[in-house]
Amino acid sequence: MFNLEEMMAQLIQTVAQTSRELQMFKDEMRDFKEEMLAFKDEMRDFKEEMLAFKDEMRDFKEEMRLSNRQMNRRWGELANKMGTMAEDLIAPGIPRILRTVVDCPEEAIESMAVRVRRRDAETGAMREFDVVAACGEYVLVNETKSTLRSEDIRAFADRLPGVRRFFPEYEDRKFIGAIGSLYVDEALVRRGEKLGLIVLGFGEEVVTVLNSPGFTPRAF
Repeated sequence: MFNLEEMMAQLIQTVAQTSRELQMFKDEMRDFKEEMLAFKDEMRDFKEEMLAFKDEMRDFKEEMRLSNRQMNRRWGELANKMGTMAEDLIAPGIPRILRTVVDCPEEAIESMAVRVRRRDAETGAMREFDVVAACGEYVLVNETKSTLRSEDIRAFADRLPGVRRFFPEYEDRKFIGAIGSLYVDEALVRRGEKLGLIVLGFGEEVVTVLNSPGFTPRAF
């Protein structure tokens, strides 16, 4: 009888201890759940803050892009009024244009000159070229207009086959034409591209190639 009472007492004590431990475990689990809920709330707040930051950065980039475009346009208008568009705006962008359009790196440029006056080897006629750049197997000839018209594009394309007579030192090169202006209508871009010309306008990078992606200029 004594042993039974002792065993019952031990059992009651064990059950009580187990109940306390179970309650402690439940309390810990409740605290853990609360911490997880708080963590989820913090993560949600963090995600919302990141989304807001991304929106702010997108707005900032858009403002900077518009600001750059406006600044470049004003610069272009000033150069246009001064008659120095070829020197001030087109020429500095020629290395990037050659790299972009014909994959000719800047270090391969042998020569680049602005307002080049040359004489036709056959007729003796003089002609001035706005920008001429030799790079690898190509010679880029640029004509820049303050106001670009459809007939300007046609006339430039018609003159290009005879350009090599003015540059006998490049008789083994491929001549490509680039025509540029401050404002170029999309219809004029399509016309120039159809004639195989690189069409240049002014945008975020000052001088911008307006042709379709993957465009290959015609070699004259």
